[in-house]
Amino acid sequence: MRVYNTLGKRKEEFSPQTPGRVGIYACGVTVYDDCHIGHARSAVVFDVIVRYLRYRGLQVTWVRNFTDVDDKIINRARQENTTCQAIAEKYINAFQTDMAALGVARADIEPRATEHIKEIIDLIAALEAKGFAYQRGGDVYFPVARFPGYGKLSGRSLEDMQAGARVEVDVQKDNPLDFVLWKASKPGEPVWDSPWGPGRPGWHIECSAMCMRYLGTTIDIHGGGQDLIFPHHENEIAQSEAATGQPFVRYWLHNGLVTINQEKMSKSLGNFFTVREVLARFHPEVVRFFLIHSHYRSPLDFSDAALAEAETALLRLYTPLARIKELSGNPELAPAAAPDSACSALSVEEQERLLSLPARFEAAMDDDFNTAQALGHLFEAARLLNRVLEHSPTDSAILDLVRRLGEIMITLGHPLNLLQAEPSEMVRHLRQKTEDLKISPEEIDRLIEARRQARHQKDWARADAIRSQLTESGILLEDTPQGTVWRVKSS
Repeated sequence: MRVYNTLGKRKEEFSPQTPGRVGIYACGVTVYDDCHIGHARSAVVFDVIVRYLRYRGLQVTWVRNFTDVDDKIINRARQENTTCQAIAEKYINAFQTDMAALGVARADIEPRATEHIKEIIDLIAALEAKGFAYQRGGDVYFPVARFPGYGKLSGRSLEDMQAGARVEVDVQKDNPLDFVLWKASKPGEPVWDSPWGPGRPGWHIECSAMCMRYLGTTIDIHGGGQDLIFPHHENEIAQSEAATGQPFVRYWLHNGLVTINQEKMSKSLGNFFTVREVLARFHPEVVRFFLIHSHYRSPLDFSDAALAEAETALLRLYTPLARIKELSGNPELAPAAAPDSACSALSVEEQERLLSLPARFEAAMDDDFNTAQALGHLFEAARLLNRVLEHSPTDSAILDLVRRLGEIMITLGHPLNLLQAEPSEMVRHLRQKTEDLKISPEEIDRLIEARRQARHQKDWARADAIRSQLTESGILLEDTPQGTVWRVKSS
């Protein structure tokens, strides 16, 4: 298994520090509002990573935190005339509801910053004892210039960062880049006692404290969205390694951001859609499919058209599963007296590719959790299965083969948490949602197969005519090494 390590800017062989066991920390949300679809992508990505590591037989301890004390939470509490604790509790519950709907499992440990004030204070004290913290008034800061490796995760040099830094209003800092470890209390804010006076923790220190509390000084995997690389994760490295003298994280994994018209989705920009809003219009499995249908490190542009394409794509995977279940549940089927024509629909090479599906799926996922390629293999299997099922096979050997392959597809769907619904019900639902297509998914697959045969026979005119016919129906084709895939043309 190889993963792309942001720290080294390259793929590296994944080797846990304790054989067979993996510790993974994924940064969670600041709980002051409902989650948007950008938060959902990070949650789903790391859910898939954890599921796949377990699928491969590793024992995983997954920690995902909640930031439950923050300026945004304090401001929301004031707006609603309530307490920070009440706001945090409200939106933690909302997060759990949204994630459950998307099929995201709860992490093994879900710590909250306010429950780990002792660990945070102990970590700051360790930094102070080693000369990596200084106090100004009631605030405590980390001096980035004293940590020689600062910038190694983001690839920024301290000189470039200092040259580009704006002069800040906070004149207490020795350096504009220094970040706060402990904030002095202000009227009306949550407050805890500390050696530096009453106050509350800074944002970055909480993750280091909780991460090391549950996973140790050096952990296997730490991750989150690419927007956390700097300054959050850069600061985590600095404060953690300055305190312990040990490497903090062995593999840094970061997911690409969800965009709208190529611009990052965020609450500050006001261009976001909450998970709840999206789920009101699209089935949760469709949304999950959309979030993982491209590689996790790639940006993902959100639109209703993209989710509509996800609906038709998911329908293509569920259709053969529903047909297999229908055949399996028919007690009147008996072995055919003559050789079944279904098997002749596939070449020997295609039959071998079907049987090698698990190995190819795992090879894709072992290559930095490449869900796009893994799904491509599932689509190829669905296409080949549809070709067999078109002949309504009755031969018991062929029926056993398609049943086994259907079971394989469902098993391979487990680490993605896709294809786990009742197939016929999902097909009915998705067909209702895609009924505005000018052509049925089954007819699309039939025409793609006819085009494949035409190209094999070098009948280019026929192949081009089929492509044109599909284009007029709003369907675009793309020829890939795994076969031809189709998508709905955006309006």
